[in-house]
Amino acid sequence: MADIYVKMVGEDDSPDKCREARRRRIEMRRFTVVAGDSPSRAGSLSRSAERKREAEAEADAAESDPATGRGEKRSRPARDDSLTPPPPPPSSATPSSPSTPTSPGEASGAPAIASCSASSPAPAVEPRLAFGSISLSGRSREMEDAVSVQPGFFLPPGGGSMLHFFAVFDGHGGSHVSALCKERMHVILAEELAAAGVAEATDEDRWRAAMARSFERMDELALTACVCGNVGYPPCRCERSGIESDIVGSTAVVALVSRDRLLVANCGDSRAVLSRAGRAFPLSSDHKPDRPDELARIEAAGGRVIYLNGARVHGILAMSRALGDRYLKPAVISEPEVRIVQRSAEDECLIIASDGLWDVLPNDLACDVARRCLEEADTAKGTEDLGTGAAEGATGVQEEQQASEEHCSAAAALLARLALGRKSADNISVIVIDLRRS
Repeated sequence: MADIYVKMVGEDDSPDKCREARRRRIEMRRFTVVAGDSPSRAGSLSRSAERKREAEAEADAAESDPATGRGEKRSRPARDDSLTPPPPPPSSATPSSPSTPTSPGEASGAPAIASCSASSPAPAVEPRLAFGSISLSGRSREMEDAVSVQPGFFLPPGGGSMLHFFAVFDGHGGSHVSALCKERMHVILAEELAAAGVAEATDEDRWRAAMARSFERMDELALTACVCGNVGYPPCRCERSGIESDIVGSTAVVALVSRDRLLVANCGDSRAVLSRAGRAFPLSSDHKPDRPDELARIEAAGGRVIYLNGARVHGILAMSRALGDRYLKPAVISEPEVRIVQRSAEDECLIIASDGLWDVLPNDLACDVARRCLEEADTAKGTEDLGTGAAEGATGVQEEQQASEEHCSAAAALLARLALGRKSADNISVIVIDLRRS
């Protein structure tokens, strides 16, 4: 019995068993503290308990085993992985997970390269066209001009660059026809271009035909417009639908600008002038009743040109072509003259304006003023780059674009003020388009 008692005591109270039990108690206390404390406090206590456990393990390794007499290191109890972050995977051998894909260059240790293959280059982004416009009543009591600007209004379906629409409509006898043209002309033109299937490589005859058909449709719509605002059939029968509506019309000068060409269609005496290599090139010709070819056409249609404060159709209208003007048909027609010009690196700007500007300001002077305003933008940009360093990336492009637009607006405003200073008696509408960066 005594032997059995001694054996049981020796087994239960061996140094190994005591140390193991003490180690378990320490672990239980550590988990209790971590679960009930704050994350920062728990992390601190966890590290302290771990250091204490490592010290005890080293002390155990230094002691000799009573049975063998050899010093053996005891195994450490398992740690809680939820409290200790896992070690980072080795970059040279561990493959990437599906959630973080690795490019072939990264997997082989090669430097990362932008994913832009030579076989499928990224599509080029066309720079935005910079422009500015102004429209003033001037010394006239009524405002009958209208300006329409529609950037990117049409993309040829067969490919090619975006088309931008710019137009000035100079009304006479009232404003409802010019306002209608501003609202509808670009819509009609986009429909006709799409129906004709025009593209950059399309022959010029198809462009001209689409433009002529657009003016014809716009004229038909203008002839159904009443001063009261009603448009279309059945015709309006209000008290203002008679002669008051029949004598209202509008000029129209329309410019389409793409990356490679300029297309200008004109009907009336508004004008588009191109500044190229420091010189002015008119892209339209005013339709005046005393122009030899127009005079012959008017007389052939049974009309007359009477000189009352200048040449006028039937002594009334100072232009030979216009949209609307039912009372003066067929002497006054709506057929436009269309001119197509290929863009050049020497192009500087395009000016589109009503006769309120061109009656008092010659083409050369107008182009010189606009060109100097745009050159000031370049000078200011160069001075800024010298002082602060050249702008980089998208921010620099946006700042340059904004500066160009501001100077286009300043050029348009300055031209209008010059016309006022030269005693222009009509409405003044001006659009200035910067062609250098587009």
